[in-house]
Amino acid sequence: MVRKVLGWITFVMVLTATYLVFLWVPNEKVMGPVQKIFYFHVASAWIGFLAFFVVFIAGIAYLVTRNSFWDSVGAASAEIGVMFTTIVLITGPIWARSAWNAWWTWDPRLTTTLVLWFIYVAYLLIRSSVHEQEKKSRFSAVFGIVGFIDVPIVWFSIRWWRTIHPVVVDSSGLAMSSKMSFTLIFSVAAFTFLYFYLLSNSVFVERMRSELSELKEALLNR
Repeated sequence: MVRKVLGWITFVMVLTATYLVFLWVPNEKVMGPVQKIFYFHVASAWIGFLAFFVVFIAGIAYLVTRNSFWDSVGAASAEIGVMFTTIVLITGPIWARSAWNAWWTWDPRLTTTLVLWFIYVAYLLIRSSVHEQEKKSRFSAVFGIVGFIDVPIVWFSIRWWRTIHPVVVDSSGLAMSSKMSFTLIFSVAAFTFLYFYLLSNSVFVERMRSELSELKEALLNR
């Protein structure tokens, strides 16, 4: 019931965000309509950070409690994080082509984001390659905790190194018009609801998968 309500709220939020982006907010003066990809790009980046933070917390919780629930949360959140980081890495070059006349530059923000994607793809590969449940959960938890180190590096990269990547949030707030700021904030909120909806469903599937794996292991050990 809760997942169903969350699903409907998410549907309305994402539909409204789509309306705001494509019909309500004005085009950016220099880049024109292509700038609208910015709202999905930033929102996806936020979800990637949030998802990997949840992996980090779930990893710590699993190592402390050894409760399989936290392993399921970490695995589900990692899958969602990789999906949204993939969207970031796809939408970023599309935007960059119009802004910088290049699909890709080895800018610190872009490079560290690519490294972050590889880290959590490796996390998923670990889970698929280790078959013993307890060992898989333990290795995944440790890897998820260590891998999170790259998240603050991605966030502060545009402040630590010289970069051409624009700074969206500075000391004075959002560096854009009020309509653009509202649309960005609403898009981030809509994607956050989408994240929790996907997480709730993915955790359910992951727990069913883990229980099936444990059942198979128990049958083989008879």
